[in-house]
Amino acid sequence: MLLDGESWTARIQGFEREAWRLETLPCYRVPSEDGDIREFLAGRRIDPRGYTSGYTEGLKKIRAEGKSKGRVHIVTRPLTDYLRFEFMYYEVHAAAGDDIRILDVTGRANPLEGVRDFWLFDRSQVVLMNYESDGSQISREVYAGNVTPYLEYQRIALAESVPFEEYVKGLDV
Repeated sequence: MLLDGESWTARIQGFEREAWRLETLPCYRVPSEDGDIREFLAGRRIDPRGYTSGYTEGLKKIRAEGKSKGRVHIVTRPLTDYLRFEFMYYEVHAAAGDDIRILDVTGRANPLEGVRDFWLFDRSQVVLMNYESDGSQISREVYAGNVTPYLEYQRIALAESVPFEEYVKGLDV
């Protein structure tokens, strides 16, 4: 079953305890971000101390409800322009309650080689994120099989990664 529109919104907002994502790509092509990325590349930055958005307010609400949202992003250096742009937002998202971790596989084997992007909801539901090679999203697909491998992918990703704040210390992004 494919998810889009209202069905995706219901899934991403309707979890009971935990929403967690594995991100594997160095670039995601999101048309609504094109202008923001151009501004970032031109040197404009958001003020992380004063930035707020619907997303950050949603993260705060999730935390207040006792729920968690997190992700591990697999990266290699040098970071792509997109990752540097995304890291600017990761700073404020982490401060708002998103548990963001980085798994840097520069110069080492990727322990999750071949695993594609997915969301794991309440440790019982998996949504596979399907992308073109350039990072353009194709679809979101509810996985109907056994979730045990995805729980193991999450365990490995969390064990092999570091908190975002730790990763970016001393890193010029």
